[in-house]
Amino acid sequence: MHRHRYRKLDEQTLVITGATSGIGLATARRAMKSGARLVLAARNEEMLRQVCDEATACGTRAVSVVADVGEEADVERIVDTAVREFGGFDTWINNAGVVVFSELKDLPTEDHQRLFQTNYWGVVYGSHAAVRHFRQRPDGGTLINVASINAEMPVPILGAYSASKAAVKAFSDVLRMELANEGAPVRLTVIKPSGIATPISEHGRTHMGERGKVMPPLYDPELVAATILNAAQRYVRAVTIGETGKASTLAWNTVPSIMSRVVGWALPKAQSTGNPPMPTDNLHSAGEDGRVYLDDDHKGIRTSLTTRARLYPGVTLGLGIAAAAGVLALARAKR
Repeated sequence: MHRHRYRKLDEQTLVITGATSGIGLATARRAMKSGARLVLAARNEEMLRQVCDEATACGTRAVSVVADVGEEADVERIVDTAVREFGGFDTWINNAGVVVFSELKDLPTEDHQRLFQTNYWGVVYGSHAAVRHFRQRPDGGTLINVASINAEMPVPILGAYSASKAAVKAFSDVLRMELANEGAPVRLTVIKPSGIATPISEHGRTHMGERGKVMPPLYDPELVAATILNAAQRYVRAVTIGETGKASTLAWNTVPSIMSRVVGWALPKAQSTGNPPMPTDNLHSAGEDGRVYLDDDHKGIRTSLTTRARLYPGVTLGLGIAAAAGVLALARAKR
């Protein structure tokens, strides 16, 4: 049986889905600057070409695959391209995702199904394809699935999105158990971002009669990208991005009845903009990609102490012990 081994980014080939916008684009750009080889997948062919050109300018190699992750045959083409161009891949990042702003009663079935086809089935197809490949590699590989805090705290207006991310988390948790029982050389990380300052709200379809938005405060997509690439190099079982997500899910699990009333009343208002819907969206076909941020004035919160503590528990514990020792020494000195 092969054994899993983490490598530095400049020794890896990474597959990134949803690589032409938001978190996926931020992750691709960080990875290329670290020297990683890249297999980039998205539906926007022109933007994929531009990101590959950026990688070449950084001195590394990148290939693109025009693919809809909701189609299993397209996901298999991503694998085939990685094997043909690089001999395989070390890390697979399931990042592609879409959103619809709508109350459940107003959400057409075809839109609900399409959202799940991308957000859930895209992760299922990608995970199975990656695991099959990793089983054959001497050092195995790393699977990173991007869920959301809405996997643990569902919210109105994003009801279908919340359900799809809850499905991603449950699927990933069970897959991790099965891989562990099998002794497979695979490590699986689940990333759960809070609200992130990406263009997802402008790309999203709406059935609200107005443009929707992600509830603030929003965090910098670069914080998520850095966390993803950290998980590509060392084991992190699961991590929530941002204090907002940690506090919200804690409150939800502690007083669910109260939180459901508060969230049910407040969130529809917080996610309304009063602005007219965008003329196009990316639910059923590629949208206008190429931006990491919602706009230049909304780049989000750039640091998260709780995220850093989760990623570096040893350092955090050491700092805590040092701080406690300092306080104790000061108290003794005063006595």
